[in-house]
Amino acid sequence: MATNEPGVRVSLDIWHPDCWTLEVTADVDAGLLGHGVHHIDGLATGRFTAYAETAEALDDLLAAIRDSDLTDSVWETGAPTDPAVGSVVPGSATRGIVVQYDLDNSINDALVSRGFIPDEPVRMVDGREYWTVLVHETRRTVHDRLEEVREEMDADIRVELITAPASGGGIFQLDALSARQREVFDLARSRGYYTWPRQVTAADLADDAGVSKATLLEHLRKAESKLLGSA
Repeated sequence: MATNEPGVRVSLDIWHPDCWTLEVTADVDAGLLGHGVHHIDGLATGRFTAYAETAEALDDLLAAIRDSDLTDSVWETGAPTDPAVGSVVPGSATRGIVVQYDLDNSINDALVSRGFIPDEPVRMVDGREYWTVLVHETRRTVHDRLEEVREEMDADIRVELITAPASGGGIFQLDALSARQREVFDLARSRGYYTWPRQVTAADLADDAGVSKATLLEHLRKAESKLLGSA
């Protein structure tokens, strides 16, 4: 692809077999944020933030991770030290952990090797993984590469949203939006409307913007339509 192409930002909903993160979050009312996977001594070594609404649920999650046949070792690093990480964790109880597991069971390499670069922590909750990635390719190429990942990993991958990064280095191309659409879209992004799980309702955003819920959703729909652009 020509180097002047802006590429795309893609939100993915993923399930794949033999994944301990999906196994434990399907069984326990808690979740994980993934902050990166590295190869150490022939194993995948990942750093995660475990979170839950209660300390008891968090303990249940850590016990499930240790008991899983799909993990090799688990150690705790204490509370997350990055303020930016803490601000997006949905639960009120959190703990940092490092987990080692079989490289063959990680979908990270299958995605990263095809140019899908994580743009924020990977969310694992209710037996699914939610990735937001940047990829410097056309949408047609993105489709083809995701098909390769599906086949290699026997994965269920659903594309939730595709947007165009700004050519100047920002995440979204906002020039096409009206001033009001941009204001509402920026508000939705800053309040966590596009995160998983969603941090704010459309009704709350409408109150903040001083418009009706129907008007707010119409502004967002038009903004999203412009940002998606042509394939």
